[in-house]
Amino acid sequence: MKNIILILVMGLLLLTGCEKAESHGMKKMTNSEDNNSDNTAVFAGGCYWCMDASFEKLDGLKDVISGHAEGVDGSFKTGKVEAIKVIFDPAVISYSELLEYYWKQFDPTDKGGSFHDRGAEYESYIYYLGSKQKELAEKSKTAIEQSGVFDRPIVTRIVKFDQFIPVKESEQHFYKKNPDRYYSYREASGRDAFIEKTWGSLFTKKYSKPSDEKLKKELTSLQYNVTQNAATEQPFNNPYWDNHKEGIYVDIVSGEPLFSSKDKFKSGTGWPSFVKPIDPRFIHKKVDGTLGMERVEVLSKGAGSHLGHVFDDGPAPTHLRYCMDSAALRFIPKDELETEGYGNLAYLFSSM
Repeated sequence: MKNIILILVMGLLLLTGCEKAESHGMKKMTNSEDNNSDNTAVFAGGCYWCMDASFEKLDGLKDVISGHAEGVDGSFKTGKVEAIKVIFDPAVISYSELLEYYWKQFDPTDKGGSFHDRGAEYESYIYYLGSKQKELAEKSKTAIEQSGVFDRPIVTRIVKFDQFIPVKESEQHFYKKNPDRYYSYREASGRDAFIEKTWGSLFTKKYSKPSDEKLKKELTSLQYNVTQNAATEQPFNNPYWDNHKEGIYVDIVSGEPLFSSKDKFKSGTGWPSFVKPIDPRFIHKKVDGTLGMERVEVLSKGAGSHLGHVFDDGPAPTHLRYCMDSAALRFIPKDELETEGYGNLAYLFSSM
């Protein structure tokens, strides 16, 4: 239950926004039970209502469960912290991508809670399941620390997962069951304002798809057929398959930032290949049953442009191969990010 002092301080906001009941008689999930480091992640980033709603926007997730998590770090044991348990399909989205998304959902420099929710129950944690998750989480945290995005220390702790206790069903996916209360709380908390200020505008506010008439005028026939009709360009005969310059690749239709040269690798396929997108918010994935096989098609989230396909035969850390069509992309050199309106992504090329 919410601390009575916190309720008095926050007044009406908490009464209408983030008062949540604890679970009663629900099954605990321990480190050795119902958890698989290949398809399960546990994150804490403040109010689990907000974390649940944010993660459910991603493709490749089988379930997002709200609850309270505990972790251990040597002799230190965390108390019960509001958290989410994410069950994902590693053939569609990787743990590394989930980590990238995680850091964009809260303020990792806030030691005393999260936005309007104060106290240890709202502190941020990455609960790792197994040594591989620990390694990836630590590398991810180091990258955030060295990126220059934040001017204060990152206080999010990485601890070994111990147990997870789901809250009762009425508290699960609360943004769907009581949207008025949820969205009122979220807006008042300042979470979305912080995310937009720190990471840039979301595609719904900045990027849009031009009319079909305009696309036919501005795109080449190949670019139009690839992005609008899911055509495929010839391998080894496209602009970016062998491009080694530093910069980002954006949707040629809408300008949504999609991939970084930092995540590009030589796949030998003749198409530009990446281990992960810059930000999963700008990517949509769906099953493609054409050509007598089942593949995962990759599209831009805002414009719906066909970009290519993703396969689970890539290198570490994601083990995914985003095989893209150059015709769907526009390359922006790192030195032109500011003038092209992508200055907020300069952190991608900070010296490590």
